[in-house]
Amino acid sequence: MSDPVVLLHAFPLDSRMWDGLRSATGDRIITPDLPGFGAAPPVGGPDLGLAAAALLDDLDRLGVERAVLGGCSMGGYVAMAVLRAAPSRVSGLVLVDTKATADTEAARENRVAVAARAEAEGIGWLADSMLTNLLGATTLEKRPDVEVTLRALIADQDPAAVAWAQRAMAARPDSLDLLRASGVPALVVRGAEDALIPRQEAVLMADALEVELVEIAGAGHLAPLETPDEVASAVARWLAGPMP
Repeated sequence: MSDPVVLLHAFPLDSRMWDGLRSATGDRIITPDLPGFGAAPPVGGPDLGLAAAALLDDLDRLGVERAVLGGCSMGGYVAMAVLRAAPSRVSGLVLVDTKATADTEAARENRVAVAARAEAEGIGWLADSMLTNLLGATTLEKRPDVEVTLRALIADQDPAAVAWAQRAMAARPDSLDLLRASGVPALVVRGAEDALIPRQEAVLMADALEVELVEIAGAGHLAPLETPDEVASAVARWLAGPMP
């Protein structure tokens, strides 16, 4: 597949989380910051559709008509929002440690609470509260450098963006039917130690897309940050393989 590869980052990070994957895609890779994160300006009310629209505008400015969209966690949600809004612009999907189902009521309430706390207190507490869910047990035990990088990435974000993203993710629709009807080539990747999203969610996506699930040993919810070489290898193999 020769189209550019657009990789969308997880919450609450920015595009730097993909730096370790550049060897897989070379100069084909585009790693934008999502609205309010990194260097990207905020958009309007909390709606992943607005993030999708902002990404499409970015691709227009770059002269990119069609692209393979990859996303980790929140980035996967935005990739699915782009697929919903402009399916002709999506030539393939790479969904990493994400899910297509909507939040439960309890999950939505938790997101709203996190958003309110970020607005009231800032985000000095956020890394501690999320660390064991974001990183796999192997990473926490053997890769202290990854924890240092993760904490720095989280600390760099704007509390307003954190609040916006939590409310936007809470409002997202179920996308399993969207994936079933898409007909696009796809890769579904999961860190085998992902403590945040159950394996069954990855299985549901793989089944909807009629593809096999690729699991990365020793990685948690942020597999591209924890095991970039392994994720890069999976992406490179998929890009080089036969496409329907």
